[in-house]
Amino acid sequence: MSSNAHTISDRIQQKLDDLTRAERQLAHSILENYPISGLGPLTELAQDANVSGPTVARMVQKLGFKGYAEFQAELREELRAKVKGPIAKHDTWAESAPSGHILNTFTDAVIDNIRHTLGQIDPKAFDSACSMVGDPAHHLYIVGGRVTHTLAEYLFLHMQVIRPNITHVQSTSNAWPHYLLDVEPGDVFVIFDVRRYENNTLKLAEMAHAQGARIVLFTDQWRSPVHQLADISFSSRIEVPSAWDSAAATMLLTETMISAVQNLRWDSTKGRMEELEAMFDQTKLFRKFT
Repeated sequence: MSSNAHTISDRIQQKLDDLTRAERQLAHSILENYPISGLGPLTELAQDANVSGPTVARMVQKLGFKGYAEFQAELREELRAKVKGPIAKHDTWAESAPSGHILNTFTDAVIDNIRHTLGQIDPKAFDSACSMVGDPAHHLYIVGGRVTHTLAEYLFLHMQVIRPNITHVQSTSNAWPHYLLDVEPGDVFVIFDVRRYENNTLKLAEMAHAQGARIVLFTDQWRSPVHQLADISFSSRIEVPSAWDSAAATMLLTETMISAVQNLRWDSTKGRMEELEAMFDQTKLFRKFT
């Protein structure tokens, strides 16, 4: 394997914004079934992506390879590296289950997703996003989709305690345009949008952006179309051995943001927490054992 620590998948994601439309279509096709998609003949890859052979050759060169043969050699080296390490293969997460059990294969995939996700994160960009999200001088809107609304609601619930001036936008509701009535320049939208990307979410982002709002996007490795409008984007790996994608890496970033914003605003957040706990005591919502 080359001295470059990045995988070909990493290189593709870093280059996405520099690719032509056809090359981006090819990139998404490769990532969809990575790395198997790149191990066949060049003509087969081009046909699967519905692009021309020269498009494949050009993109491979943009990734830093002399040609398709070198590109494939690197892919095969990645596969060989993954099956090395007998000690690592011997260790399993659920020790009472065989290494090939779903508990272990799924966990391996999630940990690999987290490792690659964190490798792509710019700490300065993350800090900037947390500062934007934690600034009570600007209204905060949190938006999720059909599945990601659960992540949005989780972030909203915590941010409600941490800071004032916050709204949970139900993008799947027909009433979501109402939320845009009071948007002012500088307001912040945190948007969750992973495949399959939703038209409502994109339209909402376009309208919020047109009104001067800033956007923090949580998306996947292929990146939502909202990426073109976002001030800051975080791409999480989401593929696991399942018919559904994994939210584990995205949840990690979400919980880390909650912790970071809480720390940034602790002086005021502490008072809000104490006030909330006093309300809970009055309502007797929770059982107390002391």
